[in-house]
Amino acid sequence: MSVHDVAIIGSGPAGLTAALYAARANLQPLVIEGLESGGQLMMTTLVENFPGYRDGIMGPELMAEMRAQAERFGADVKQTQVTAIDLSTKPFVLKTPDAEYRSKTVIIATGASARLLGLPSERTLMGHGVSTCATCDGYFFRGQEIAVVGGGDSAMEEAIFLTKFASKVTLVHRRDTLRASKIMQDKARANPKIAWMLNHAVEEIRDSGGGEVTSVVLRHVTTNEKTDVAVSGVFVAIGHTPNTSLFRGQLEMNANGYLVTHDGTRTSVPGVFACGDVQDEVYRQAVTAAGTGCMAALDAERYLED
Repeated sequence: MSVHDVAIIGSGPAGLTAALYAARANLQPLVIEGLESGGQLMMTTLVENFPGYRDGIMGPELMAEMRAQAERFGADVKQTQVTAIDLSTKPFVLKTPDAEYRSKTVIIATGASARLLGLPSERTLMGHGVSTCATCDGYFFRGQEIAVVGGGDSAMEEAIFLTKFASKVTLVHRRDTLRASKIMQDKARANPKIAWMLNHAVEEIRDSGGGEVTSVVLRHVTTNEKTDVAVSGVFVAIGHTPNTSLFRGQLEMNANGYLVTHDGTRTSVPGVFACGDVQDEVYRQAVTAAGTGCMAALDAERYLED
C-alpha cells in the first residue's frame, strides 16, 4: 500500500487551503472531504467578508473555486469520510467505508457544527434569513428587526454586535435566567436596542413563501401561550460542537472538545496537525480557518523535512 506524505481530513476553507499549500509544495496531498463537503460555507449564500471578492461570492461557489485551485496543483480529493483513524502507529492509518490509507502526516480540518433548534424551517431558511454567524451575516440586516436565540455569552455577544445594524434585536431564551456571565448580561441589558423574551422557546420560523423570514413564533414554556414576533432574520446562538469524536482518546482536547494545538498547529501527537474551527472556538471565520490551514500545511512540510 502506498504511503502519502500528507492526508487532510475535511474540505472547508481550512482543509482546502492546507491542500493548496501542500500541493504547491509537491506533497501530493490526499484530501478526504467528509460528510459535509465544503464545510459550513455550503449553507451560506453571499459571502462578503472573504478578501479578494469585492462584490461578494456565494458560499458554494467560493468552496468550488478553492477545491478546483487545490486540485489544479495536484491535490487528490476523495468524496468519502474517515470512519476510523489510528494515530498510535507510523505511518498513520485512516479508514473509510471502502478503503484504507496510510500517511506520514495528518492535517485535521473537520471543523465544528453549529447547534441548531431542530426545526424543519430552520434548515430550509438557512442562509435565507436564518444564520448561525452574526459577524458573517449581520450586515445584511441593516435597519431591520431580528431575533437572537440563546442564553450564553455567545448569544449576548451576537445580540450586542447585531445592534450595530438592526433596528431592534429580540433575544429569546427558554429559561427565566441566562447562562451568560454577569458582565455580558449587564452589557446586553444596558443596550436599548435589545428586547427580551425569556421563558420562551422558538416554535416556528415563518417565511413569505419566497424564501425570506417574516416572523418567529414563540411559545411560553409554562403557559404555552404563543406570540408571533415580526422579524426578518433569526440568529441561532446556542453553541457549536467541534467534530472531534473521531480523535477522542488519541489527541489532547480542551474541556469543550476542541483540539489543543501548540506552536502553531501541532497537536499532542507529532506529525498530526489541526486547523480551522476544530481547534478555534473564538474566531470561527472562513478567513481565519484558511490562515490556519496554510499554517498546518507549512508545519507538516517542515515536519517531513526534519
